[in-house]
Formats: sequence, C-alpha cells, structure tokens
Amino acid sequence: MLACAVTLLLAYANKARCAVGAVDGDGRSLIFDTIKDSNACYSDIQFLWLGRDINEHVFPYVSGGITPDGTLTGGAVEYPVLSGLLMWLGALGADDDVAFLLHSALLLAPFALLTAWLLGRMAGGAALLWAAGPPLVLYAFHNWELPVVCTAVAAVYVVLVPTRYSLRARAIAAAVLLGIGFCLKLYPGIFVLPLAVYVLVADRDSAADKRYDVRGALAVVGAAIGTVVAINLPFALVGYEGWRASITFQQLRQADITTNSIWYWGLRPLFDPSLEAEAAFQDVVSIASPLLILAAFALALWLGWRRYAGTGVFPWIGVSGAMLCGFLLFHKVHSPQYTLWLIPFLVLLEVPWSAIAGYLMADAAIGIGVFRYFYALGAGHSAELEENIVQFGVWGRAVLLIFFFFAFIRAAQRGSHRVPETVTDQRRGALVPVS
Repeated sequence: MLACAVTLLLAYANKARCAVGAVDGDGRSLIFDTIKDSNACYSDIQFLWLGRDINEHVFPYVSGGITPDGTLTGGAVEYPVLSGLLMWLGALGADDDVAFLLHSALLLAPFALLTAWLLGRMAGGAALLWAAGPPLVLYAFHNWELPVVCTAVAAVYVVLVPTRYSLRARAIAAAVLLGIGFCLKLYPGIFVLPLAVYVLVADRDSAADKRYDVRGALAVVGAAIGTVVAINLPFALVGYEGWRASITFQQLRQADITTNSIWYWGLRPLFDPSLEAEAAFQDVVSIASPLLILAAFALALWLGWRRYAGTGVFPWIGVSGAMLCGFLLFHKVHSPQYTLWLIPFLVLLEVPWSAIAGYLMADAAIGIGVFRYFYALGAGHSAELEENIVQFGVWGRAVLLIFFFFAFIRAAQRGSHRVPETVTDQRRGALVPVS
C-alpha cells in the first residue's frame, strides 16, 4: 500500500502537468490544449470539466439528454450512473479544471489503495504489479476506472477468502459488488455468469453427481440484477431521457482513430476513403463487434466447462479474465486506461511474467505513443514513427490478449496452497490469504 501511495503521487504529478498556470473564464487551464498531446499528460477528467455541465455543478442525468448528432446536454454524461455521481462529487467546490482534477484524484485514490490491499492479501508480492506498475502511473487519474476495478477485485476477495461463510452467501455478496461495478463501468457484469456457474457445480463430488445448486446460481444472478435495477431505477424514473442518453451515446460512438481498436487499424484500411465506405465500415463493425464478443464469451465458458470436467473445479476467475480479454479485443473502443481492468487478473493468475512484460510494453506504446501521434498529426509533422509505435501497441496488445484468453483458463491462482484440485476445499474456493 505504501508503494501504491507513492505511485499515485507520481500518477497525479503526471496528469497535473496539464493543469498548471492561468485558466480562462470557463475554468479551463490555458496550457491544457497546448501540451496535452505533446507532453502526453491528457486526462479525460480534466477534459470533461467542460462539455458535460460539470463546471456548472449540474446533478447528472436527471435533466439531461442527447441531440440527434450525439451531443450530450443538460448534465447527461456518457458513463453509467455511479461514475456520473463520482464526476459530480469531484466537481463540488471546484471552480476550474485544476481543482476538479485534484478533487477527483483525492476521491479516486482510496479505491486504488484498497485494491492494492485486497490483491496483496490474495496474491502476495505479485500485487506490486498493480501497486507500483506503469499502468497505475499512466491511468490512475486518466478516467474514473479505480472504483470499478476495486469492486471487481473485492468480489473475487469475497468469494475466495472469508470461507467461514457458505459459498452461496459469499457468491451473492460478490454478485452485489459486481452489480455495483456494472453501474460504474459495465464490464464487471460479465463476471456474474461464470460466478453463477461456479456456484452451480461447486458442491458436486464427481461428474456423475446429480446435485446442482440451482438456487444458489439463480440467487447470484438475481442479486446482480437486483443491484443494478435498484441503483438505476431512481435515475430512470426522475430523468429517463438523461439516463438513457448515456446508453445512446455509446451506441452512436464509432470506431475511429481515437478508439485504438483492431477495427480501425485492421479493417478500416480495407475500405476506400469515401463517406459511403466509411458508413459501410461502421455498419460492419456495429454487427461484427458484438457478435465476436458474444462468441468469445461462449468460448470462454465452454473451455472453462471442459476444465471443470477434467479437474472438478470450474475456473471462474480464469473464465472471467478470458471473457474480459474477448471484450477488450473485439470491442470497437479500446481506451488505454482499460489496462487497469486487466491488471488484477495478471496479478491473481499464474501467467508468464514475460508475457506480462510484453503487454506492458505494448500498453505503453498506446498510452504514450497515441498522444504523440495526435500531436504530430495536429502540428503537421511527419507521423510515420508515431504511427508505427501505435500500431505496435495495438497489435501487440491484440496478440497477447489472445494468449491470455487461453492462459487464464488454465492458470492456477497465485497465493493459493498447492493442493490437488479435486479436493473439496479447493472446489469450494478456499484460499489462504498471504500474510
């Protein structure tokens, strides 16, 4: 946690380079637009001080909406409701983007520290990959990712560690946490299904055993759904248009040069530059992306089930990580800060450190190189070198996501006792915290 605290200070100093000096009448740092790309200190937090009525301290969603061209109005933001609340809270008492960045950092930092503690308890020294790794420096205060990562990690902790409680009770509590995570940034919601399957089969002694905990599995799914409904319903009732605007915004977002996806860099060059070809490209992505994501989810669950058939243990953490890899690989948007979503799985599961190092290199090529690329394009300079760096990052990440997809499902958990996988305690998820 001490290492994490130091890393967070470095992370704030990195982003604060864009938040110094004079501000204009709207509270925007004059230096921001000048150096955000050249110095790679851009953050969504500082950028979104303007354009979402955050600077006006408008409570999110309840009076907002979205125009036909995709412009958010009246306090609507593009994120799920709990992230919108965090944005609003971070702006309280702030009159400019400098204060907004600082307040947001103070609000987000405890989630990073708690995540470090939880990972340290589960995986020991490997948790330094989270606490002191380059991704936390680059992305801790790039966007509002730290709370959602914390909920996902806490869900794993609740299932694995407090084994004095029944598995069903632990899994239901974890499902509530995953539901909260869904209301922050959606992705933890995909982990509910592998958790439900884990509960369904955990008490079976053999493949011939006909006992399935159907009630437990349904309770896990119900707890997650109930949490999401309870959190979203007040916003939907009070301001449906503003609440719905966040969903519409994401549906309208296109795979373009800002999305860092394989779609833009791999598929777009196959179409000509015309407006008609651009529309056709976007149509292909809008169909192919969700279909491939769903196919990746199904493949991960099938491979996990095969693993269960051979070992008696359904690897729900590995399957969850594989599903996340599929999402990151095929989604039309792959923002740099999404690396924070993946890091806990690299900590919790025994995958090769060489592959992790390779992923961090590819990630840095995106996290730094893409802003230098934008700067070169905007300044009219030759951007060939910067484009090659970005391409290395995009395709390096893609190759390693495919590797992790399969490696996660077969990987053992770091920090667990080396006991036969077929014994009952291992099947039920017992894991002794690392002291």
